[in-house]
Amino acid sequence: MSADWKGAIDCDVHPHVPNIDALKKHMNEYWRETVEVRGITAFESVAYPPNAPITLRPDWRADKAKGRARADTDAGRTAAALMDRHGFAHSILNCLYAVQLIRDEHMAAAFCSAVNDWMRAEWLDRDPRYRASIVLPLQNPELAVEEIERCAADKRFVQVLALAMGEQPLGKSHFWPVWKAAEKHGLAIGIHAGSSYHHATTGSGWPSYYLEDYAAQSLAFHTQLGSFIAEGVFVKFPKLKLVLIESGVTWIGPYLWRLSKFWRGVRLEVPWIDRSPIEFVRDHVRLTIQPFDAPASGETVGRLMDQLQSDEMLLFASDFPHWQFDNDDMMPVGIDATLRKKILIDNPLATYARLV
Repeated sequence: MSADWKGAIDCDVHPHVPNIDALKKHMNEYWRETVEVRGITAFESVAYPPNAPITLRPDWRADKAKGRARADTDAGRTAAALMDRHGFAHSILNCLYAVQLIRDEHMAAAFCSAVNDWMRAEWLDRDPRYRASIVLPLQNPELAVEEIERCAADKRFVQVLALAMGEQPLGKSHFWPVWKAAEKHGLAIGIHAGSSYHHATTGSGWPSYYLEDYAAQSLAFHTQLGSFIAEGVFVKFPKLKLVLIESGVTWIGPYLWRLSKFWRGVRLEVPWIDRSPIEFVRDHVRLTIQPFDAPASGETVGRLMDQLQSDEMLLFASDFPHWQFDNDDMMPVGIDATLRKKILIDNPLATYARLV
């Protein structure tokens, strides 16, 4: 165990649903029969192509010859790779099972409940260091609120999870009942890279290649952050914390400069925004550090902190099992000991109220 990471809180770990049978155990008779009759074998998106190098590090891949499954399908192997090896205090599970692809909102709700109960039974109950995000059927905000209410009594759920690309910007009042329920229960809102793929992933239409899709994800985070600010979500729900997961980090300074500059010229349009957007972001928005989209230079981090004028916005994340780093060096270069502790421990504790 490395003392360098002891007590850290990993804010982005991805458990993988191994097969449809794992979820059917947590469905009622109607939905189990529906899955059988309709021949549903899985819901998988192309957000992380199964055999792409970025999806799984080689040492965490399945090995049929050795009878070994993917590391992210087993709570014990994941704990050994992260919490046991490095001494992390907690790992927050963000399951990316593609419930967003489902058009039938009631089926989406059934699958979300099954995923949440699968995480509870197969992960949370197997190691007390795990925490999790509630997977939501945002196809229907009323059903999403019901799922929050159903899961919120379990304090091991510390966040609700949405994807960066969906049907509409998430700050719109259509979603406010969901954010109200999250605030009520002290749950952070996590927005993770990914898409429902019901609409083109770029503003100019469908790209040809996954490379374009992956790079375009950053623009979706621009949209969601602008939506939360402009629609007045943080004014309406002043206790909310918004976590941008796998958004990258270095984009936020230039984006906030632009958003703040134009806000000064159009304040009449959004009178409820009574202070600069960057101030809302410092108070309410956090970003995970994997992947850290910057050159391998210590000066970069320092300049970013100077732009944000805050050392409370960055959260530690391994992004297990995605291959965003190829060894145990999970912290960007140039972070001093004081900031390192804040990123590893203090900032996550301040962000996730239910961790305390």
